[in-house]
Amino acid sequence: MPGLKEKIKQNPRLKQFVLRLTMHPVKTRPRWWFRQLQFLYVRRGKKSVIYRSVRRDIVPFNRFALGERSVIEDYSIVNNAVGDVIIGNRTRVGLGNTVIGPVQIGNDVNFAQNVVITGLNHHFTDVNVAIGDQGVSTNRVTIADDVWVGANAVILPGVSIGKHSVVAAGSVVTRTVPAYSVCAGNPARIIKQFDFTKNEWCKVATHA
Repeated sequence: MPGLKEKIKQNPRLKQFVLRLTMHPVKTRPRWWFRQLQFLYVRRGKKSVIYRSVRRDIVPFNRFALGERSVIEDYSIVNNAVGDVIIGNRTRVGLGNTVIGPVQIGNDVNFAQNVVITGLNHHFTDVNVAIGDQGVSTNRVTIADDVWVGANAVILPGVSIGKHSVVAAGSVVTRTVPAYSVCAGNPARIIKQFDFTKNEWCKVATHA
């Protein structure tokens, strides 16, 4: 299968044919008949839940996996068309979340409502060409185990969030968050970190 995938990527005409076959050109999501086959290629762990209202823009040429006892809540969107979406065990993707690959999410992660996690960016360099016609780039988002992300937060391409960290509600995360940290704001800054020598959470001085 990886060999076939590489052959398709290296042949522009074949790639365009496969995209036309699988993706609706206006709706930019898998064609309705293709979505009926997801039971063949979507990997789900035991006792995982994907609510019926979830928009599943999931294709077989990139990976999608949902771990054991993990939940994707109502009105969320999951899209692996441009990169893998891997979600660990006992993780909850909250109401109205948007997850666009490539994204790797660990175990015991909790997302509140209306969180956006995206590994996708649009090119806009050429001002004479519509942004939608300039293509896209991807940069994996990695979220470690035991992370809590507050409501309406946005996590942008290339960001890594370390273990047992907290992203405050409404934050826009544009750079890496170390393990055992709390970040907040737009752009998000580290405001607290756990000090293992003192065994307590300590404020971090922020600079304007």
